[in-house]
Amino acid sequence: MTTRGGRIPPRLVDWTLLVLVVAAAATGVVSLGAGHPALAPLFDAHALVGVALVAVLAVKLRRVAPRVTNGRAWDRATPVSVALAAVALAALGTGVFWSFGGNVPVFFWTTLNVHVGLGLLVAPLLLVHLLARASWPTTNEVRPGDRRAAVRYIGLLLVGAVAVRVQGTVRALSDLAADRRFTGSRPADDLYDGTDFPVTSWVADDPDPVAVDDWRLSVGGRVADPRKFDYATVRDAGETETALLDCTSGWYTERPWRGVRVGSLLDAAGVDDDAAWVVVRSVTGYRWSFPLAEARGMLLATHVDGEPLSHGHGAPLRLVAPDRRGFQWVKWVTALRVTRRRDASQYVATLVSGFGRSRRS
Repeated sequence: MTTRGGRIPPRLVDWTLLVLVVAAAATGVVSLGAGHPALAPLFDAHALVGVALVAVLAVKLRRVAPRVTNGRAWDRATPVSVALAAVALAALGTGVFWSFGGNVPVFFWTTLNVHVGLGLLVAPLLLVHLLARASWPTTNEVRPGDRRAAVRYIGLLLVGAVAVRVQGTVRALSDLAADRRFTGSRPADDLYDGTDFPVTSWVADDPDPVAVDDWRLSVGGRVADPRKFDYATVRDAGETETALLDCTSGWYTERPWRGVRVGSLLDAAGVDDDAAWVVVRSVTGYRWSFPLAEARGMLLATHVDGEPLSHGHGAPLRLVAPDRRGFQWVKWVTALRVTRRRDASQYVATLVSGFGRSRRS
């Protein structure tokens, strides 16, 4: 099988697909935690890779279509390959649909949630497909002198960049870009009924309401004087900040919050000189780490919009973390722990927190 006539070698197409899928998955997963405007290019890269995937996948499907439609040519790996193609196309389709303003909720999931779920499902299907089909391109398939094939190949990859630019222009000339953040999120009121912003939690986090009279916020770890604060103390601090909450479900809302600065509590406990991180922990076991300097400026809120937090929004205390995505705004905060290193177990906690704990009926 050669590159006669400038045809792109089949195995080169396959490995290009692998590279693009890995790049799409990597940029997609990393973007879930990207809330600062300086990280906007990451989302552009994800979109570019996605459109390039469409172009390369079209070449792949055109080549394999005769074998798929001929039932006698199927083998044990064919159903997985077909499933992979279907899921990949669905992931690409939902991503494009969302980027152009579309949203068809599935239960409590937005189209963006569906896009993320389908994108994650591509990875295991691709692994199974590779184990059954993968093989390296041979020297007969890739010949340095075949300029026409090289030009076609490079042109195919450039389609992604051109398409992303066209998409951005179309959105700029329409209402599709109105009120939309670089993350793709839209105002909460545009996606949900009512004026209150949605109550969302991570995986199984859904604890019983916290009894304020018994609740205490502990500050410990690498501090000189570990402390515990009752609700009245943090409530009466009265510091305020208007901050934007951007949820990975695809919505955002900007609200006034009131509470106490993390830095004020750390100063009361006396931070050790070798401290570098602050771990914010929920009653569910969920937690997230922040660099000490950044954490100092964050707010632990008891109120939003001038009203006490509801249980669903994290009462009695919720972290307000500007330029961080919503899942890092830890709810039902019960402890601050000062450490020298980031808490690597936080990534496991995102998957298991809340399981085995009592929750509301």
